[in-house]
Amino acid sequence: MQLSVIILNYNVRYFLEQCVLSVQKALENIDGEIIVVDNNSSDDSCAMMKQRFPNIKLIENKENVGFPKGNNIGVAQAKGEFICILNPDTVVAEDTFKKLLAKSHQLTVGIIGCKLIDGTGNFLPESKRGIPTPWVAFTKIFGLYKLSNAFGKYYAQHLSENQSGEVEILVGAFMVMKRDLYNEIGGFDENCFMYSDDIDLSYMALQKGKTNYYFHETSVIHYKGESTVKDGTYMKRFQEAMNFFYKKHFKVSIFFSVFMRIGIVFFSFIKMFQGKSKPKLAPENYSFISESDEMKQKLEIKLQRKMQLATLTSSFPQSSEIILDANYISFKEIISFIEQNKNKSYTFKILPPNSNFIIGSNSSNDRGEVIVLD
Repeated sequence: MQLSVIILNYNVRYFLEQCVLSVQKALENIDGEIIVVDNNSSDDSCAMMKQRFPNIKLIENKENVGFPKGNNIGVAQAKGEFICILNPDTVVAEDTFKKLLAKSHQLTVGIIGCKLIDGTGNFLPESKRGIPTPWVAFTKIFGLYKLSNAFGKYYAQHLSENQSGEVEILVGAFMVMKRDLYNEIGGFDENCFMYSDDIDLSYMALQKGKTNYYFHETSVIHYKGESTVKDGTYMKRFQEAMNFFYKKHFKVSIFFSVFMRIGIVFFSFIKMFQGKSKPKLAPENYSFISESDEMKQKLEIKLQRKMQLATLTSSFPQSSEIILDANYISFKEIISFIEQNKNKSYTFKILPPNSNFIIGSNSSNDRGEVIVLD
């Protein structure tokens, strides 16, 4: 078997459904499998999986064991030569895995990642990063990386978002690597609950003499705000995660430890307030990219708004909500359309194939919105 895709889910039922649908399409011409690990969700994620995807392996944990252990449980069941660690709040293109597997065979790589965008099409800079050494952490915490690429190691600014190349750290929302390497490293360190686990795994791959690689030629949507609500619990875990990484990999002085504690608290407060969702403004116009007039009428009734049937090449008025029908348009076309139309005062939602909801997010800090049609 070529590839095992591990999806760790916690209380994002509709995002999970869309993710699995996109992964299924991306695996159509690949000898692969999907393994969904559920961390004791209180929504109906597991019921949905059993009803809609009865042939997909579902592991139901009896408690929330965290990101590292949850993924380790999934990988232990995997059979693929390669594994993909994938967040449930993602959408992959039909050729994403084909491209990445082809690239991985050309390179002697440790972990390979791709270009991640948020629900509005904007690039997520954590797609590629550097090791957060004390100096790199300093430039990040105090925003120096915004001033010059000379301070840009945290987000691997030696590469642009549209330039592939070697990087040190990749993001846990999407990672592809050989299963043997994952097991050789020991998987994610279960002593870390979340937030520095991907940094640690990437760093451990480097310690094994491997090269990590950022591949920009395929884009994946990551509804980032959906997987992490930035509240007081987030602050606490973020601080714990950074402390874990430094204690594990760096010898630091008492002075530096105190400095980092102050910096982490400062940075955590910034992240928490960045994570506050802004009030949503109702779109002035609606367009439905589809061939289904019947579904258009159903959406008009649900949203109580008139909308136009459109194509990918249509012109759209300002302040438009554009709904893309994945029954008629490929996920690859949808991702490309959203990316090409970023920052144009549009918002986007997707109608997944054979589904009764539309779903989207208006920023990387937005929890996202699901509108159930039935």
